[in-house]
Amino acid sequence: MQDFEIQAYPELWRELDMDLERFDKARQMLGTAYAKTFLSQANRPQKMAYFDKMISEIFGGRVEELMQAKKEGRPVVGTFCVYIPEEIVVAADGVCVGLCGGSQGSVPDAEKILPRNICPMVKSAFGFKAGRICPYFQAVDFVYGETTCDAKKKTWEILDRLVPTYVMEIPQMKKERDRVLWLEEVKDFKAKIEEVSGKTISSGQLAEAIKIINGKRLALQRLTRHRAASPAPISGKDALLIEQIAFYDEPVRFAAKVNELCDELDDRIANGAGAFPPEALRVMVSGTPMALPNWKIHNLVESAGAVIVGEESCIGTRYFKDCITEGSQDMDEQLAALTDRYMRIDCSCFTPNDERVTQVLQEYKDSAAQGILHYSLQFCHTYNIEEIKIREACQREGIPYLSIESDYSPEDIGQLQTRIEAFLEQIGE
Repeated sequence: MQDFEIQAYPELWRELDMDLERFDKARQMLGTAYAKTFLSQANRPQKMAYFDKMISEIFGGRVEELMQAKKEGRPVVGTFCVYIPEEIVVAADGVCVGLCGGSQGSVPDAEKILPRNICPMVKSAFGFKAGRICPYFQAVDFVYGETTCDAKKKTWEILDRLVPTYVMEIPQMKKERDRVLWLEEVKDFKAKIEEVSGKTISSGQLAEAIKIINGKRLALQRLTRHRAASPAPISGKDALLIEQIAFYDEPVRFAAKVNELCDELDDRIANGAGAFPPEALRVMVSGTPMALPNWKIHNLVESAGAVIVGEESCIGTRYFKDCITEGSQDMDEQLAALTDRYMRIDCSCFTPNDERVTQVLQEYKDSAAQGILHYSLQFCHTYNIEEIKIREACQREGIPYLSIESDYSPEDIGQLQTRIEAFLEQIGE
């Protein structure tokens, strides 16, 4: 196994008022876990080197870029959901950074304040700020939450005591009056970004921002298409890592690096080179997001010899499957197109949400998967209940199916490993 180190930036962290001693221990633990999880893989694409570098600089290089943006008077905005329109932040020459938590290490900090029986992703994110153990949380000017679940929308009220927190109201249905509500929320978001940045966003700036974020989405769509090849040219773990990095890397640079990787994958596919042998069983994951560094399910599945070929989740295709129509220079038309694109996100907060069932089945076919693993975080009631419809659809279609509910703790790894191995045996029969 290769040596790997998450780079230390103690002066930067001191400037950000981090809990240095505790955070440095977490840095070292993450480096060890990363080396074991990712660098031990065989037949990795060479262009993954950029994404390895992004992880080695996760607590330094990228954070320094955020601090430089702040010095230039550019707003740095933290977000927790794919509904927050990052195009508007980019149009104001700002930086948008995802702050969802995927680590068990920050959960105890949250549980000193929040109830224990809520979503681990909410607790992990809140705990990062409460414990002063996330440089991104320390660097942002303010954060934007949303109302996709009860745990989130009430947590934002408490988070506002620690960092300025604004909230977008997400409609719960998709009728015309709900679209009108969402359009008004988008306009309010634009007004807030303009107020904080001191800049008025022009239609030309928004058009360019739409093009930039569409470019990121198109690069991720290309990567997803490549994963349908057999043998799979890239592991599910590496693809998940790229999707996670998409939420904090600079978007133009990120898209360029993903496309460079995809060029390499083109050659691997043409030459029949894979990250796994052609006979490896193929699994698609659907359900709740997997925020960095939550690699638990992917690591278990691929350690058992199967390959994950897609993520139908907010970290995966739900984030990048739809682009915004380009070409308009009219602000009202642009905001309407932006609203329509974000209304197509099929989050389980909506009722009814039958289009998500259709999307899961379509992605299963497109990815050439052989089974679906539905992953729900504990206490995520909307996805846990909607899982019933996904399961019923898989039963109707004869698709091998496994539902897992878990958190970030390692305590259930043995049990999950047993269940996943049994599921793979079912697929292989």
